[in-house]
This record gives sequence, structure tokens and C-alpha cells, in this order.
Amino acid sequence: MQKWSVEKAWEWQKKQGWLRGFNYLPRTAVNWTEMWQADTFNAQVIDQELAWAHEVGYNTLRTNLPFIVWQADRDGLHSRIETFLSLCAKHQIKVMLTPMDDCGFSGDHPYLGEQKAPVPDLHNSQAAASPGRNIVMDTSKWGEVECYIRDIIGTYKDDARIVIWDLYNEPTNRMIFTVDGELAYDLEMETFSHALMEKAFEWARDINPSQPLTVGAWHAPSVLDRTLPIYEHPTDQRALELSDIITFHAYLPLDLFHKALEIVGRYERPMMCTEWLARHAESLMHEQLPVFKEHTIGCYQWGLVKGKTQTHLPWPEIKRNDPDFCRRWFHDLLDDDGKPYDENEVQLIKTLAEVE
Repeated sequence: MQKWSVEKAWEWQKKQGWLRGFNYLPRTAVNWTEMWQADTFNAQVIDQELAWAHEVGYNTLRTNLPFIVWQADRDGLHSRIETFLSLCAKHQIKVMLTPMDDCGFSGDHPYLGEQKAPVPDLHNSQAAASPGRNIVMDTSKWGEVECYIRDIIGTYKDDARIVIWDLYNEPTNRMIFTVDGELAYDLEMETFSHALMEKAFEWARDINPSQPLTVGAWHAPSVLDRTLPIYEHPTDQRALELSDIITFHAYLPLDLFHKALEIVGRYERPMMCTEWLARHAESLMHEQLPVFKEHTIGCYQWGLVKGKTQTHLPWPEIKRNDPDFCRRWFHDLLDDDGKPYDENEVQLIKTLAEVE
């Protein structure tokens, strides 16, 4: 099966309309292993939070799956995916599923069972990758990864509750947050991640799902260095070439945000921003959500409810020097009781989504 034609991609876009949503982990989960494994899967909390999301005006979400849980409990994971998809449908929320992810900020290989508690005052401190650096860099283990991809996508390839497959989140992201908040980098992984991404497209194309396939471009400037190129990394370029629908991450101030839209717009395909909203980095709701709506660009902000991931805190590289800066949320929209961090943001979403 080949990449979708431009015409097919726009037909899909016309059916979907404006997709607006969020990246999802329930407030009770420190990472996706905790979200999806049997002992800590919490359907009651998920149901409650998705009801809040529907009320705000969201109609889609993006969430990751953990390879390690599939390895240990394939049937149980499928049962929980079915429960989750049913809850999403109940609240009229379409799902973007992401089976692989290189963001293992904790520095640990993925593991089952009780997850470590969040490191106090550290953003996303226990993020666990899928399948994990130890497998990404061992090609002898890719056969099982292929079985995983084929099983997950093959099972849900015609499921209308799933709107798109984001095959691999941030391939080649080798950043690790140390306990003291400093950054470390794993420089060995890029070649393997790039190759595994290409394989994932091959395996998924062979299954021929009814939903489009994508991997998002994500290498872009930051608040620390505005001069970095936007989506020029070789893995970004290849992901954009292979994707049916163009997806990208944009934690960018407004001027760079518009430059990013210009770059991805050159592909002349439907576009979706699969990560954005970082208040300290000047990626702001009131400036950028109206742009997404105006151009019918799908958008998934980071975070719905403040919880164990602590993504309301800034990235560690953004230094916190004064009380007002510390009190300001970085990601996330709602507190753990469902109340908005900023009522004006919620009202904007409702207005643009035409929710009464």
C-alpha cells in the first residue's frame, strides 16, 4: 500500500472538520505504563475527565500505548483499549493512537509494576518510552516490535473511533532530565530511531488501515535558542515525506509559529499540530488557537488535567526565578477537580468550538 494521494487526504479532512483536542494522560498516571497496565488502569477517572473535555468543546485526543504492557498482557491491553475507546465515543471524542515514543525522560528503561513517584518539582519526571532505548538500539528485537505494530493497527484498522495513527512520537528524542533538573543527551540512538520509524511505516502500510498514517516533525527552536532551524532534521524531513497527513509539534511564540505553519504548509496536505501550548515558552492559547480554527488545522495541546506528570511545571531548562513565574502553569488546562486554570482559555475554546 502506498502513501495516500493528496486528494484522498483532503477527502479525509473534509469528513473530519476541525479537530481540536489534547494529549491525554489521566491525573492518576505518571506515565503511559501506569495508565494502561491492569492494576492502575482507572476507567472511572478517565470517564470523568473525558466528560470535562467534552464540556469544554474538545472532539479528539492523542494518547500513547506502551509496548511493554502489550508484551506482558496482550489480551488485557486490548480489553482496556476497548474500554477506553468506548469511553471516548461516549463523550464524542475521536482518538489518535501513538504506539511508539522515544521520550523516556526518566532515564529508565520501561518497566512493569508500581511506577516511581514523581520527582518533586520536576516536569514529566517519570516519562517512559515505548518500546524503549534498550529495544530501539537492538535490531534483533525489532521482530517483536513488528508484531506489536501489526497487532495493534491490524485490530483497529477499520475502527471509526480511531481517527489517525501517529506511529512514533518524537523519534530520535534522546533527552533525559536528571534529578537535579539538568539535561543529558543520549547521542547513540538517532540512527536506530530513524530506521525504526521507516520500518513502522512499512509495517503499517502493509496492513492498509482505513485511517491515515503520520509521524510528526518536532525539531524546532526553543525559548533557549530561537535560531534553531524548523523541521530540518533528517528524521523530520523523512517523516513529512512518508506521512498521509502532515503533523508537527510547535511549542513556539507567535512569530515562529507562523513560520512553522508556512514550512509544513508547503506539502499542501491537511495539517495537525500534535503538541503545542507552553505558556512560559510563549505558546499561548489566545494567540494560536484562533489560527488553528481559521485554517482548519487540527490541534492537540499538551495536557488536559493537572496530575502526576507535573506538566503544569515548566521544562527544567526554563529557570524559575520568582513566585509569579512559578505559579504560572506551563501545560494543562484543568485542575484535578475539573476547574479551569484560566477561565478565559476555556471560554475561548468553547467559543471557537461553538459550544453553548
